[in-house]
Amino acid sequence: MARHARAALTPETWDWLDGGAERERALAGNLTAFDRITVLPRVLRDASACDTAGRVVDSTATMPVAVAPIAYHRLFHPDGEPAAARAAAAAGVPFIISTLSSTPMADIAATGATTWFQLYWLKDRATVVDLVRQAEDIGSEALVLTVDVPLMGRRLRDIRHGFALPDTIRAVNLDHGARTRAHRKTDHGSAIAAHTADVFAPSVTWQDVAWLRARTDLPLIVKGILHPDDAVRAAELGAAAVVVSNHGGRQLDLAVPSVLALPGVVDALGRADGHQCRVLLDSGIRGGSDVLTALALGASGVLLGRPVIWGLAADGEKGCAQVLTLLREELRHAMILAGCPDLAAAAQLQTTTVPWTR
Repeated sequence: MARHARAALTPETWDWLDGGAERERALAGNLTAFDRITVLPRVLRDASACDTAGRVVDSTATMPVAVAPIAYHRLFHPDGEPAAARAAAAAGVPFIISTLSSTPMADIAATGATTWFQLYWLKDRATVVDLVRQAEDIGSEALVLTVDVPLMGRRLRDIRHGFALPDTIRAVNLDHGARTRAHRKTDHGSAIAAHTADVFAPSVTWQDVAWLRARTDLPLIVKGILHPDDAVRAAELGAAAVVVSNHGGRQLDLAVPSVLALPGVVDALGRADGHQCRVLLDSGIRGGSDVLTALALGASGVLLGRPVIWGLAADGEKGCAQVLTLLREELRHAMILAGCPDLAAAAQLQTTTVPWTR
């Protein structure tokens, strides 16, 4: 599907989707780290009626997956976020609306998808409050606060292209139809990075997380956690879940691969008294075996990002649906072969880690 998506997009747009920060070590590490982790399958267990369904935080789902928040879907297909949301609805998984969505929240919710809303911390706190209220009004089932973008990572592919949005694509939740720096192509940098520098607050702290937690009854999910102590702090402030994520390798290029950080976070939260904070994994999920690996390492679910956009670029809603259908088939297949009739059994699988080789 990635090959079809690349053929459908301009080189600049493909690089914006496919690229990572600086030397792209974190981007590559997210994928190669999965190659190091193996599971010990169980045998002589009847998994023929394998059930992939469960709950992702507080949302019911046909598999432990939510569609990750990705900005500007209309860059990849004119039908944009509604097409991907309809596919998510058909697949029975939550769709996470990005702050940088190119379609209004209400239009996405009208597809019938289970929605969560992803929030970047903004300099204008009134806009933060307004976005949270909009998310509540459309019936979003969770609020996902992304905490690893005090500023945008140095994405060299975008810088080399001087990447900018076409005038027809906008961050509709923020610009209200106005042209912004995201549209002003230059010869010396990413216009999108310039735009986020204008609107994102670089000084967000745990006090802001507490402030937000006090202002909404939605389950709060903190996305962008890699250090176990940060996961415990999020739980102490009332987070319903954390997302172990290095932002798909698009922020700190020195960051640990998300799947290698996952066990430490799970262990720390398991030892924290009095907190029922679930753990999701983001970054590097490419197939059903990766989902099973995450479950075996203690995650209760995963976020799926780039593959959904590959499907969107290749064939709109139909392409997204194919990606999600295949993922569920792959997960079910892997669970049966591992002797897991359900997600609880998958969580009991043991894993081993293969040493790095040169």
